[in-house]
Amino acid sequence: MDSRLNPFQDKMEKTLNNLEEEYAGIRAGRANPHILDKLRVDYYGTPSPIQSVANVSVPEPRMIQIQPWEASMVKEIEKAINCSDIGINPTNDGKLIRLVFPELTEERRKDLAKDIKKKGEEAKVAVRNIRRDAIDSIKKTGKKEGISEDEIKGLEDDAQKLTDKFVAKVDAAVDAKCKEILTV
Repeated sequence: MDSRLNPFQDKMEKTLNNLEEEYAGIRAGRANPHILDKLRVDYYGTPSPIQSVANVSVPEPRMIQIQPWEASMVKEIEKAINCSDIGINPTNDGKLIRLVFPELTEERRKDLAKDIKKKGEEAKVAVRNIRRDAIDSIKKTGKKEGISEDEIKGLEDDAQKLTDKFVAKVDAAVDAKCKEILTV
């Protein structure tokens, strides 16, 4: 592959990584500590990730346990979880916070699968937009630098192959997450 396509390949990889990060936050009836990654707690005036103020563990398949390093952080962490959109009510005993994940209903699993497919389609559109930008860039640079039509066509074909590769990776990520969600 031509090095002129490297910046576009990097953008496609970022799109795929963003999709996988989003999928990590979707709960599949099992406890996944990544669901807490985007939550911030007020730690002496500074918004901080929960993982930087507490130990996060998964003692059981459907439970996350959060043990703050300072007892004063229990209320702050509980408040952050309640204000978030993860849909789990925390319980605390003064020292530990527990998040118990209920079994997903069949209807909820199907809704999550739809959301997963929708996010996958959005990622594929983003990859195709990157391909379009790559082809536009190739044509502009080709005219400026006097690159032959055959070489431009070859670069466009390479951009299409790169796009096909990343669309296949997105499809694989969508299929894997749907399978995980729909497995009871």
